[in-house]
Amino acid sequence: MKRVKTLAIVLALAATPAAFAAGSMDGMDMKPSAGSKQAPRPVAAEIKKIDMKAGKVTLRHDPIENLGMSAMTMAFPVKDRASLQHFREGESVWATFDNVDGKPTVVGMQRK
Repeated sequence: MKRVKTLAIVLALAATPAAFAAGSMDGMDMKPSAGSKQAPRPVAAEIKKIDMKAGKVTLRHDPIENLGMSAMTMAFPVKDRASLQHFREGESVWATFDNVDGKPTVVGMQRK
């Protein structure tokens, strides 16, 4: 009888991690894997700061799905630095982001 109880406890403990792992993925915000990369799409943003010398723009942006980023305000390098001269702080824009050399980068921007 003692062996049956011990076996039942061992089996219950062995099944617990698998059940926990299966249930723990519910409702999680999963980022796309490298194999399932989404195509870049324009994201609504507001220009907070332009740094021509560094070639960066600080944007308050909506979620960037193809990079798995939530909405936030941060500085990004701009692929085409010269394009920054056509924009002003405070403007609302559509920005397109992608990974360039492993960094989230603005690869396109146009006024709304």
